[in-house]
Amino acid sequence: MSEQYQVIVAAIVFIATYVVIVSEKIHRMVAAFIGAGLLLLLGVIKFEAAAHAVDYNTIGLLVGMMLIVGITRNTGVFEFLSIKAAKGAGGEPVRLIAALALVTAILSALLDNVTTVLLIAPVTLVIAGMLKISPLPFLISEIIASNIGGTATLIGDPPNIMIGSATRLGFMDFVINLAPVVAVIYIITFFLIRLIYGRQLTVRPDLKAKLMDLDAQDEIKDPALLRKCLLVLALTILGFVLHQFIHLESAVIALSGASLLLLLTREDPEHALQSVEWPVIFFFIGLFVVVGALEEVGIIQAMAKWALDVTSGSLLPTGILILWLSAIASSFVDNIPFVATMIPLLQEMSRLGGITDINFLWWSLALGACLGGNGTIVGASANLIVVGIAERKGHHISFLGFMKIAFPLMLMSIVISTGYLLIWYNNRLAAIAGSLCTAVVLYLLFKVIQGKAEKRFHH
Repeated sequence: MSEQYQVIVAAIVFIATYVVIVSEKIHRMVAAFIGAGLLLLLGVIKFEAAAHAVDYNTIGLLVGMMLIVGITRNTGVFEFLSIKAAKGAGGEPVRLIAALALVTAILSALLDNVTTVLLIAPVTLVIAGMLKISPLPFLISEIIASNIGGTATLIGDPPNIMIGSATRLGFMDFVINLAPVVAVIYIITFFLIRLIYGRQLTVRPDLKAKLMDLDAQDEIKDPALLRKCLLVLALTILGFVLHQFIHLESAVIALSGASLLLLLTREDPEHALQSVEWPVIFFFIGLFVVVGALEEVGIIQAMAKWALDVTSGSLLPTGILILWLSAIASSFVDNIPFVATMIPLLQEMSRLGGITDINFLWWSLALGACLGGNGTIVGASANLIVVGIAERKGHHISFLGFMKIAFPLMLMSIVISTGYLLIWYNNRLAAIAGSLCTAVVLYLLFKVIQGKAEKRFHH
């Protein structure tokens, strides 16, 4: 097979796979596997190269954390935290949105956002049902919070897991470099969400009283199991913090934690393995092969040369371009396949352009891909999971309805991220300009969202 033919076939299969994933006509795992299978059958990528393209560190980290969270779920601790948050908010809808969103953001940073929404969304539906109010504002806020919170750490969002696995960046690198700006974005985002929903939600006093009568402690089903789970979870997170210093991959830490928990709890392995989202795992495997084929035939290298030509190889413009390109693309395409494509591209750009401080580009990609996932329903896996849970209970979240709320908030977060990266780059004039632009955009967003909220209230 000629090299030109391989390039054409690899590009067509890649684009077709993306289109099918976005259209959701076929399950995305099936789409990724068909794409990978075609590339192998047509000889575009050999089996050995395909096996090498799979990032086993990412796979191991996901499986390990899913096992830990799956066993911990049996304790009822996540329901306990949700009811505690609801009671702490006094049953007031706006305060309740903020409380549940905060729990979601924190758990998304410490576990991962996909697992977190699987645990929090069903409890949210129950609480909203008790208060006889629409759960949609709560669920939309939790989607946004999960993606923001997940941006802060190595294990919080699949794109960060993939970036960490492909680089030498560790858990604390992500916390130190991303958590500060994530905290700012979270605070401003939920100030604006309060403006959007503040006047729309009211609850009868008797329903508030019914919620306050709940005893969160009743949700803890197995205190002994909970103690074991919290111990292992604490040791696992400590392992993530120290893994660079003890020279162990993050997958080794996660799988070791899962193994220890299985040993301590005597959990039935077959039952424990049911908590692993196997379609997600195999989706990653298929996707890695599809992207590996692009790298194998030289498409990634050609794209890297083009990007360097556009930015003249300058670090700051390259970083800002990656931030905005990642954010917009991740809004309309699941951020996992997008990041899988971008990682080898950035590595090639660094090699060709002689960029020494490539970490700046990794932070640009992480912020753009994770926060960009908030733009639309299809932007991140967590979004699709919440939408699916809501629809099974008869609550439809429309594509445009979500986008009208989330897309402006996503743009705001990227503007703030731009200012942060300019400051991070230590360009004072650019930082001042970035801060001014941020202030102007925030003011305009504030006025637009305030106007929409008032209009809805009067209707």
